[in-house]
Amino acid sequence: MDSDYGIPRELSDLQKLRSTYQPLVPPCLQGTTVRVEFGDATTAADSSGAHTISRIFPHTYGQPLAHFLRATAKVPDAQIITSHPSIRVGVVFCGRQSPGGHNVIWGLHDALKIHNANSGSDGLFAQKTLEITDDILASYKNQGGYDLLGRTKDQIRTTEQVNAALATCRALKLDGLVIIGGVTSNTDAAHLAEVFAEAKCSTKVVGVPVTLNGDLKNQFVESNVGFDTICKVNSQLISNVCTDALSAEKYYYFIRLMGRKASHVALECTLQSHPNMVILGEEVAASKLTLFDLTKQICDAVQSRAEQDKYHGVILLPEGLIESIPEVYALLQEIHGLLRQGVSVDKISSQLSPWASALFEFLPPFIRKQLLLFPESDDSAQLSQIETEKLLAHLVEEEMNKRTKEGTYKGKKFNAICHFFGYQARGSLPSKFDCDYAFVLGHICYHILAAGLNGYLATVTNLKHPVNKWRCGAAPITAMMTVKRYGRGPGASFIGKPALHPATVDLTGKAYELLRKNATKFLMEDVYRNPGPLQFDGPGADSKVVTLCVEDQDYMGRIKELKEYLDKVRTIVKPGCSQDVLKAALSAMAAVTEILSVMSSPASNGNTPF
Repeated sequence: MDSDYGIPRELSDLQKLRSTYQPLVPPCLQGTTVRVEFGDATTAADSSGAHTISRIFPHTYGQPLAHFLRATAKVPDAQIITSHPSIRVGVVFCGRQSPGGHNVIWGLHDALKIHNANSGSDGLFAQKTLEITDDILASYKNQGGYDLLGRTKDQIRTTEQVNAALATCRALKLDGLVIIGGVTSNTDAAHLAEVFAEAKCSTKVVGVPVTLNGDLKNQFVESNVGFDTICKVNSQLISNVCTDALSAEKYYYFIRLMGRKASHVALECTLQSHPNMVILGEEVAASKLTLFDLTKQICDAVQSRAEQDKYHGVILLPEGLIESIPEVYALLQEIHGLLRQGVSVDKISSQLSPWASALFEFLPPFIRKQLLLFPESDDSAQLSQIETEKLLAHLVEEEMNKRTKEGTYKGKKFNAICHFFGYQARGSLPSKFDCDYAFVLGHICYHILAAGLNGYLATVTNLKHPVNKWRCGAAPITAMMTVKRYGRGPGASFIGKPALHPATVDLTGKAYELLRKNATKFLMEDVYRNPGPLQFDGPGADSKVVTLCVEDQDYMGRIKELKEYLDKVRTIVKPGCSQDVLKAALSAMAAVTEILSVMSSPASNGNTPF
């Protein structure tokens, strides 16, 4: 491995203090003995795609959920995880760096030491390795970045890449491979686990949900490592800008935030800092808002504020907004198609369809140049390079000047300042929550491997409560997969490959409802809120993101509660019970079964092809 990875770093006094923080671990993972309880076999989140997923993942589909319990837990079917005399684990950072990633490795290393004094762990890719030791970890504990091992944008997907990973795991005699990343990386982890099982490779593959985008969310995963930190750091920056806007009273700030295709970061930062406006990509896509619609929406807001003698404001935009605008997305699809065909950039505009050409020429030159960038590996545009904030500021300025000339706007001249908060937060020292969460996930990775499980994602639920209330477990990655349908002309459909797909903001959820409830107040009243800098001690140290706290996400806890109810029914309704009790039970269970059958059908889930 390159010599600059894993070397001791020069730490500031604050970094040194943070490196001494010992993350908390829930009771179920404490001690040298942990029990594992296996639940029922899982099925796919997408019921209509279950057959496709089971066919492609015959070895890793349908595996049970795993719950890790303290040694004294009175669960008759739980198994004791025994220590291994030696276990070798490889770790890979995938995707963009996210605060807290280092603590996953620390947690795994800590668990290995507790349960197997002679164990080791290895970094992995193309057989470039770094053995993790206490000395190497010393200056990376509770620190940001991915510079302990470095990170890769490479996917482990092609036959050549998978075979290389398989050869490396065999050469290093790894018992486990831990892949740290988001939706793409953990989709790759699932494929790798299946290939390893097919090849009878002894290496078990485990995924960890670490992504600043916050979009690896489903019934098993409540939050991602790094999201808490990213939102807190960005919220302070936004709040500082809000205060500046209120002081100068003459600028509108357009701020674009990272988050890829989902708007979780933008939503959370809005709920924390209370800017005047946020435009979520999910809203735009659901309402099919055009560039004209968005420009008018912002201009109307500017005009309404001007009527109250307010000529300043702060507007948040998600990174993926540009792909949510229908006509721009269609234009991008044409451009990307031509680029993949090998058409040179300088000839793209001449080969666009008439309507796409007209839109392309309408856009300012700087945006045209950015739209011509070659797409990412997941077929999306290079979102971090497209300055949507400058595009909207430009269009709003033109429209406000037009309104001024027409006499429909009589206020002061519109002035905009644009920012992209893309890299200011992702290298931050991780928050206390992310330090604890990542460390616990690292411990869970060890127990997944010790239990001999393959193709699982480490999970923690009940996260909005204190660490001692967290529930630790593991879920098969295949249970989180869906199969997307893509239209291809009249009456035609194309079924995509099973994958973890980014979870978008739920426009029916409690967090979005909270935003809509306060939208008018945020817009007109300048109720800016400054949560302050990232805190490791004091009043803000134990705060958690609003979107986590307002939602009722304890899926695993509710599964356990349901099981308890079913056990009670079995206890009450057994041979010897009265006819009335039996009739009541049959009637109730028949009704429940009928309702659940309708709710879980493909048509009800909206999974029918289009």
